[in-house]
Amino acid sequence: MKSLIHYFLGGLLYVVAACSFAACDDEETYPDNPYLHLENEQTTFEAGASKTEYTVTVRSNCPWQVVCRTEGTDWVRAFPDEGDKDGHFNLIVSANSGFQARQAEFALVVGEQEYPILLCVNQAASVPTITVGDGSGTVRVPSAGGPVTVTSQANVEWTCSVDAAAQDWLRFDSISAQGLICLTLAQNNGLERTGILHCTSDAEPSANVDISVVQASGSILLQEDFSWLNYGTAITYDTDGQVRIDSWTADELAHGWTSTPNSASKDEPLVYGCLGFVKLGKTNYAGDLVSPKLKVDGTVNVKVTFKACGYVSQGGTRDDNELYVSVIGPGTVKADNPFIIDNYPNSSKNEYGEGYDVWSPDIAERSFTIEGVTDETQIRFMAGVSFDLHGVGQGKNRIFLDDITVAILE
Repeated sequence: MKSLIHYFLGGLLYVVAACSFAACDDEETYPDNPYLHLENEQTTFEAGASKTEYTVTVRSNCPWQVVCRTEGTDWVRAFPDEGDKDGHFNLIVSANSGFQARQAEFALVVGEQEYPILLCVNQAASVPTITVGDGSGTVRVPSAGGPVTVTSQANVEWTCSVDAAAQDWLRFDSISAQGLICLTLAQNNGLERTGILHCTSDAEPSANVDISVVQASGSILLQEDFSWLNYGTAITYDTDGQVRIDSWTADELAHGWTSTPNSASKDEPLVYGCLGFVKLGKTNYAGDLVSPKLKVDGTVNVKVTFKACGYVSQGGTRDDNELYVSVIGPGTVKADNPFIIDNYPNSSKNEYGEGYDVWSPDIAERSFTIEGVTDETQIRFMAGVSFDLHGVGQGKNRIFLDDITVAILE
């Protein structure tokens, strides 16, 4: 096929070249044996709904252009749209937010002649979707009740309603412009309970989902899964989208988590919001995470359970992995400080394979106890022995945290 196209186009270009030369010395001239072909012969590109791009390599001894032959097309473009002899261009495809598939065709043009086959870009339609929290279908909330916010993402118009069976303790208030679902819960003094939150779209019912809102039993003082954080990606070494705590929204800060300004690093609080979890510290400096004050009557002993993993770079270099726990206010920590966080995520080398889950409880979950807790007690997690890590180990001790639970010991 390539040979036929080669010679077919070569003959056409030869005629164009001869005519052009005879007509006017100022017009484009071509070699005696002009040719143009695509290096890998791919002429059809099947794109998903997400933005993407394809590189097309041209082999030619002539100037050429890329021309869109589909009218009204602004969602895909060629860049650059012309070249001289051997070269390449990209077909840049924007995300498809609509629910209809779409197609565009491009021609490669030399003089007045086209490459015999059009380049065709087919893009799939977007799927109507409502995603709440981490997408698991379950949101866990503490027994204390009060206002609760949960992150969401959707590409449809939608709203929420509470199933009738839970309306005496669970209330839907609103959905913010940023996608935060605002709920209000009554305090739970008994066993764990579950209410169903119906998330529905009248226009696109295929997107409808039911979310289980699970409220902890009365013995749970704090239960935090950070599902309301929606920064960056699940890839831990991809730090570009992670956001420092002092740039969180007012709704996010209202959850009560804080961080101590690091005097060695411009008084910056070095906790970063990620996609449903947090990161402590940055290169050469430690960061801490401080819980809100615990809601408790009198003085109690508690068990703290949390998940953690260490930091590994895209290329596979591991940070140090010491996590220190302490309290601010009343209480005595019973733990072997520091915790050694020896479970690391995959780097780009995929060391542990496709099915590996760094957050699996058997490798990520750890616990300690605190005696003498009151309503003035706060729990502090710190990634590193001191705020300034210059000269301490590798100088890097970033730790990721998730799923922190504080329960009263009977």
